[in-house]
Parts: sequence; C-alpha cells; structure tokens
Amino acid sequence: MDDKVTESLRLVVADTYALIGQTHLCHWNVRGPGFFSLHTAFEEQYSELFLAVDEIAERIRARGALAPGGLSQLAGMAGIGELAEDTNAKEMVTHLIAANEKTLTDLKKARDVAADASDSETEDMMIARIQVHERTVWMLKSYLA
Repeated sequence: MDDKVTESLRLVVADTYALIGQTHLCHWNVRGPGFFSLHTAFEEQYSELFLAVDEIAERIRARGALAPGGLSQLAGMAGIGELAEDTNAKEMVTHLIAANEKTLTDLKKARDVAADASDSETEDMMIARIQVHERTVWMLKSYLA
C-alpha cells in the first residue's frame, strides 16, 4: 500500500492499541500511596483510547483500506516497549509518558501527511488526538512533579 495517509493512520492505530495495553496493565497493577488517583486516571485513559482507536480504524476503512490487527502485528508496528507486571507506580507513569510522546510524534506526522494530501477530515482527527495526548502527558508529568 503506497497511500501515505493510510499508512500513517495504521501506525497511529498500532500506537494506540499498544498504549491501551500498557495503560490497562498499569491500571491493574498499580500500588502504593498514589493508588487511588492513578488507578482511576489509568482507567479513564484506556477507556478513552479504546473509543479513539475504533474511530481511527474506521477512518482507515472509510479511505478504502483495511485496519491492522493482531496483537503481535500491532506491537511490532508500534515499537512501544512493555512494562513488567511488578513495575512501581513512578516507573509506570514514566513509561506511559514516553509511550504517549511516541504516539504524539506519530500523530503529528499523520496530521502533516493528511494536510499535504488535502485530507482535512483525517487532519482534524489527528489534531483532536494530539490534544488528548498532550493533555495526558501534562497530567502524567504533573503527577511526577
């Protein structure tokens, strides 16, 4: 497939799915003094991501292509490392910051590719996703401050 917009969207789907998995793992296994706030924040984050990935995959389908799938394929495409189950809360937050920042990089590339292709619908979708991830990074960094 040589459609740069679709390829950039496929990467965003992979990033988002990897981020869902990592955030869900953190939700399940977070411990310590920040448990309640992080447990709740992680649930809000992975729930929002799950809805978002569906919209992005549907955008791929609307463009006439197939959405990527399969956990190993998505993980390989995203290139976002995984956390150990016994990771402490601070390391979880640090990891999720990096994963969100990687996703932001790919979202910005997808936005720019869509703009170059005059695909304002995809560009708008990527701008909205950038705003969500920038807010998430800010909140996670604020937790560590």
